[in-house]
Amino acid sequence: MLNKRWFQLGIGVLIAILIVKFFLEIDHLFKPIGIILGAIFVPLLAGGILFYITEPLQRLLEKKLRFPRWGSILAIIFVLAAVVFAAVSWVAPYLTKQITLLIQNIPWLFNEIEDKVNYVLKNRENFPDQVTKAINDFLASLQDVAVFTSKFVVDFISALINGALLLILIPFFYIFMLKDHEKFRPKVYGIFSGETREWMKETLEDVNDVLRGYVQGQMLVSAILATLMFIGYSIIGLDYALLLCILAFFLNMVPFIGPWLAFLPAFFIGLVNDPMQALWVCVITLVVNQIDSNFVTPNVMSKSLDVHPLTVITVILAAGNIAGFVGILLGVPIYAVIKVVVISIYNRRKKIRSYAKEDI
Repeated sequence: MLNKRWFQLGIGVLIAILIVKFFLEIDHLFKPIGIILGAIFVPLLAGGILFYITEPLQRLLEKKLRFPRWGSILAIIFVLAAVVFAAVSWVAPYLTKQITLLIQNIPWLFNEIEDKVNYVLKNRENFPDQVTKAINDFLASLQDVAVFTSKFVVDFISALINGALLLILIPFFYIFMLKDHEKFRPKVYGIFSGETREWMKETLEDVNDVLRGYVQGQMLVSAILATLMFIGYSIIGLDYALLLCILAFFLNMVPFIGPWLAFLPAFFIGLVNDPMQALWVCVITLVVNQIDSNFVTPNVMSKSLDVHPLTVITVILAAGNIAGFVGILLGVPIYAVIKVVVISIYNRRKKIRSYAKEDI
């Protein structure tokens, strides 16, 4: 049994975890490192997302149009500035009006929700048995949903505040990635030689492809879903449609769970205005999710991630419990990277064993 490969691998992983745990308990050594990493994490993450979004444009400018590196960087910054300016000029007045109106109506919204909930609670005995059972089940699960949602919202707002404070660092990381992104992988695999060097090179390229495909695909999926939601909400005349769809754009970056988190505020706003409008919000959400599940995500994400939906949900829930909002946001890409590395290690070991058999 001691010679079994997976047993040895398990022992190695267990020893590595114990070593890491031992060193992490040395606060005076690792606490400053944790503070430094925490300070640069948000701008590094935001810079990386921006880099992967604009990398196709940089590749087009340099490969097809023969721009020099500095020229492509200036062109990309100009394009981003123009897009932001146009978006702010078009969206800002309408969005400001909706936010102001929402803030003014928050007390009224809560009172309306409370009245409707009290009405249902008082009259649920008069409903059919199936409806009563559904209401009881919903109320029983509502506390768990509220706790999870409130924790998610608090973590999300905290991340936004921390990100805003570190906003000035994002352009530096982003420009650095645009300028020197091709130098990172050679520095890593350059310390190796022979077949190990080629294997490291291929593995890092696979990891880069997975991250690029995930970021670009998830942004495209989020934009498509938010646009479809905005069209649907505008058709039914839902209040704060633009504000809700901007929120949905960011929430949709969380696979599978994000669209349902975006559904909750839209449903409650529709319920306050008119129960029939809340029903139409449910219909729009179901239609958009069906379009996403059957057409958008399979065509956009199939080449970047080969992960079963149940695995994605499990990873998101586990990562959310471990690291909050950051875990929910990064759990799936981290899992995808680990999967690529593990498969690469397995294929390399398989290749080495086949060479050993040929020598024998």
